[in-house]
Amino acid sequence: MEFRQLIQKRASQRILFLPHAVRQMSRPDRMISTGDVRKVLEEGEIIEDYPEDARGHSCLILGRGRDERPIHIVCTPKDEYLAVITAYIPDEAQWSGNFKTRIKS
Repeated sequence: MEFRQLIQKRASQRILFLPHAVRQMSRPDRMISTGDVRKVLEEGEIIEDYPEDARGHSCLILGRGRDERPIHIVCTPKDEYLAVITAYIPDEAQWSGNFKTRIKS
């Protein structure tokens, strides 16, 4: 199964939001909802792949929330669920105009 399909399959089973993700999502300047996360997981694209991540094969997904804001999600599929490691609004100073490429400092 392709990695993207595995992510979607695990997300359809259950999504576990890790504490770091909950803290990042609930910051007053972000307020990212679980609905926004689901939309990004369903419609977004993998822009970075981390096969050697200590937490398990993970990736960075870029998508748009329900209000069309760009959102980045780092997640890793587990046996029976998808773990969302973090979710945030990408900073224009750190990412290219399409939020797909990091700006080298």
